[in-house]
Amino acid sequence: MSATATNRDATKPSVSRPPITRIRPIGGWFDLNLREFWNYRELIYFFVWRDLKVRYKQTFIGAAWAVLQPLATMVLFTIFFGGFLGLPTGGLPDPVFYYATLLPWTYFAGAVTTATNTLVENQGVVTKVYFPRLIMPVSAILPGLVDLAIASTVLFGLMLVYGVTPALTSFLAPVFIMLAVGTALGVGLWLSVVNAAYRDVRIVIPFIIQAWFFISPVIYPADSIPSGFRWAYSLNPMTGVIEGFRWSVTGVGDAPSSTILISALMVVVLLFTGALYFRRREVLIADVL
Repeated sequence: MSATATNRDATKPSVSRPPITRIRPIGGWFDLNLREFWNYRELIYFFVWRDLKVRYKQTFIGAAWAVLQPLATMVLFTIFFGGFLGLPTGGLPDPVFYYATLLPWTYFAGAVTTATNTLVENQGVVTKVYFPRLIMPVSAILPGLVDLAIASTVLFGLMLVYGVTPALTSFLAPVFIMLAVGTALGVGLWLSVVNAAYRDVRIVIPFIIQAWFFISPVIYPADSIPSGFRWAYSLNPMTGVIEGFRWSVTGVGDAPSSTILISALMVVVLLFTGALYFRRREVLIADVL
C-alpha cells in the first residue's frame, strides 16, 4: 500500500511556487542600484506614452502647441528685445537667434516643472505599487523631446527664409540636447524629492525658472558677458547647452569650447549628486506623500 501511494504521488505534477521578491533599503551613499532600474525599464515607455496621450487628448490643435509656444515667444522677443531694445544677436537675424535659443530653453523649463511635480501627481501609483522611484522623474523629462522635435522643424524653415544655411556641425545638435536632458533630470531629481515633502516648492518653481532664464544666454549671446566673468557664467549648465545648440545649427560664431566643457562638467555634477540624494530619500517618499 505504501509503495503504491508513493508511486502515485511521484506521478503528480510539481506545483511551482511564485518568485519571492525581497525589498531591502540601499546599502550606502553610492549604491544607486542601476541594475534594478534597468530591470524595470519597460515602465518608462508606458509612463511616457501615457503622458503623451494625456497631453494631446481633447486639444483643439493637438501637437501644434509644441510649435506655437516658442514661435509666439520668438515674435515677442524679436519685437521688444530686437526691435525696441536692439540687443545683440551675434550676427544672426533676430527671429533665427531667438527661436534657436528658445528651443532648448523651452524644453528645459517644461521638463524641470514636470519632473518636480511627478511624484506628487502620481502619488496613487507611488504609494501602492513598488518599482524604482527613479523611473518617475526619468519618464517625466522624456515627453518634452517629442515637442522639441516637432518645433525644430520650424527653425530650419526660418533659416531658409532669412538666408541662414544650416551648418555642417548640425549633427552635434543632439549632443547639446542630451546635455539639456541631463540638466533637467539632475534638477528634477533634487526638486522632486523636496517637493514631495514640502508642497510649497511647486510655488517657487516658476520663480526659479524665471531667474534661471535671465542668467542664461536666451535673449543675449554669451559673449556679451565680460570675459573676466565668463568662466563663472559657464557654471550655469544651460549656458553651454544654449550656446552650443545655436552654434551647431547655424554655424555662426566660434565654437564655445571652454564654455561647453565647464557646463558639461556641471551637468555631470548635477546628475550624480541628484541621483545620490534621490536614492537616499527614496525610502521615505511613500511616507511623506
